Amino acid sequence: MKSKAHEYQVLIIERHLDTFGHVNNATYLDLFEAARWDWITSNGYGLSRIRETGQGPTVLEVTLRFKREIKNRQSIVIRSWVESYESKVGTVIQEMRDEAGELCCDGRFLCGLFDLNARRLVPATPAWLVAVGLEPKVD
Repeated sequence: MKSKAHEYQVLIIERHLDTFGHVNNATYLDLFEAARWDWITSNGYGLSRIRETGQGPTVLEVTLRFKREIKNRQSIVIRSWVESYESKVGTVIQEMRDEAGELCCDGRFLCGLFDLNARRLVPATPAWLVAVGLEPKVD
């Protein structure tokens, strides 16, 4: 089961850079996280929902591949989608592409829904499946 891709646009600015003048490796994680928050929030699972339900996203494992450097004042698009979701663990793929559509970095994130009170992963709820694009939004 694969979700539709969510797109998030970012302009790279000075605070994203390292001393080599390109995006710092740790900043890629921050940018990917911002894109994931935009994705789930736009699908009704923002911070207020997490506080109401006591359940929110957690990352279990990350693999990043750096393919092409990104420099200051470049505009990038981050595409995010679920590749698969089995019981309590989903695989989210994220790609960072430049203005020409060239792949600059991709990430594979094993994620789950974490119960803040029980302190453990729980099976994906219907609302969570909507948040990650595996079920349609109901208005």
